Amino acid sequence: MEEIRTTARSLDEKEQLINRLRRIEGQVRGIQNMIENDRYCIDILTQISAVNAAMKNVGLQLLEKHTHHCVTNAIQNGEGEDAIDELMDVFKRFSKSQ
Repeated sequence: MEEIRTTARSLDEKEQLINRLRRIEGQVRGIQNMIENDRYCIDILTQISAVNAAMKNVGLQLLEKHTHHCVTNAIQNGEGEDAIDELMDVFKRFSKSQ
């Protein structure tokens, strides 16, 4: 069984991330409604673009936290190479989603 790793987050940080994701969830439901109601394609695509941008921003926030917290700790504990390799893999995956 694979080890589940965790990252400590403040209550404010969790609340901010969860609120952002809930807004995105609402936007996605709105897109579903637009499709059900045969809305104009460009209007739907505009909303999809907004959801993609919002998800990118959530990802960047998490990536920043990971770099400042997890990668920094790994470097200080002599495990920097693995953490940097992992970070670079995430950058590659993140950039493919653009």
